[in-house]
Amino acid sequence: MEHEVTKVQKLLNEQGLISEPGWARSEVWEYNRENIKAPWYRKKEWDYYLFNTEDFAIAFTISDLGYIGMLSASFIDLKEGWEKTDSELEVFTRGKRYGLGTTTKDAGASCSTKRLDMAFDNAEGGRTISMEFRNFCKEGITFNAELFVKEPDMEAVYIATPWKEKPTAFYYNCKRNCLEATGVVKLGDKTYEIKEGTCYGVLDWGRGVWTYDNTWYWGTGSGLVNGELFGFNLGYGFSDRSSASENGFYYKGKINKLEEVEFVIPKDEAGNRKYLEPWTVNSADGRLKASFAPILDRSNFMDFKVIISDQHQVFGRLSGTVTMDDGETVNFKDYICALEVVRNKY
Repeated sequence: MEHEVTKVQKLLNEQGLISEPGWARSEVWEYNRENIKAPWYRKKEWDYYLFNTEDFAIAFTISDLGYIGMLSASFIDLKEGWEKTDSELEVFTRGKRYGLGTTTKDAGASCSTKRLDMAFDNAEGGRTISMEFRNFCKEGITFNAELFVKEPDMEAVYIATPWKEKPTAFYYNCKRNCLEATGVVKLGDKTYEIKEGTCYGVLDWGRGVWTYDNTWYWGTGSGLVNGELFGFNLGYGFSDRSSASENGFYYKGKINKLEEVEFVIPKDEAGNRKYLEPWTVNSADGRLKASFAPILDRSNFMDFKVIISDQHQVFGRLSGTVTMDDGETVNFKDYICALEVVRNKY
C-alpha cells in the first residue's frame, strides 16, 4: 500500500501519534516537537549531506540523539578506493545545542568543538556548508570545505511512519536528492575544486523517536542521466512501512514511486555478507532491475555494550533500467551511488 499524503497538517496529534502516516512529495507535515511523547534522551534529529563527483565523495553530519551529539565528516576516494571518517561526540546535548530546525527549508545548524567547526546555512538560491576539521584522523591534518549547494526545482520524498510495537515512536524523514554542490574541499595539502555540473548529492533530514534495536537498508544516488537530473532513494527495514515506502526515482523534476525493493547481497558459506562482491537491486513491481558493482565499503563497528552500531556504507556503480510513472524506461550504466546496511542499538 502506498498512501500519499497531500493535506498540510501537524505531524503528531495530542497523543503523540502520527496524524496521517504515509509519504508525500512536499513538506505537508509540520514537525511539532511539543507533541512528542518520549523523554529527551530518546529524541533523534539529524542533518546529513552526501555528495559525489566521479572521483570522490564527501559527507557531513550534525546529529543530536538527545543524550549524545554525533558530529562527523568523511572523504571517500572513489578512484584509489580509500576513505577517511572522523567524528566528535558531545554528551547530554538534549536537542538544544546545534540549532537543528523544524523544517527542511531551514538549513541552519552548527557545531563548534576543540577540533571541529561546521555550519549549514541558508543562502540565496540554496544553502552553504562550511567546515574546518582539525587533526582529522591524524595529528596535523585539516579537512576544510566551503560549498554552495544549489537546490533544484524538484519533488522530494517525505515519509512519516510509526513502529507497530510502539506507536508513539516515529520516523519522519525527507530525502532531497539531486542537490548540486560547487566550491572547494581541502584535505591536508591536497585541494579539490568542485566545478559546476560535476558534483551532486542528497540531504538526509530526519527527526524522530526510535525503538532501541533497528536495522535499515538505504540506497541513494544523485547525478545526470541523458542530460537530465536523475536520482533515487531506496529504503526498507525501518519502522512500519504498511502505509508507504520511501522508494522512488527522481527524473525530470518528478518523483516516480516504486513498490518494495530488495538488496540481494552475496554471502559466504557461513552466511556472512560479502559486501564487496556484486549485488542485485530489484523492486517488487518489476520496474527496477539493476546490478551494483562495489568500489569500497565504508564500514564501522562500535560496541559500548548499551550502544552498538554496525555500519556498512558501500560505494559503487549501479547499472540497469527503471520504468517511470509515464511508462518511459530509463537506462543507466556505471552510475555512482551508495547502498548501506546499518544495525544500531541505542
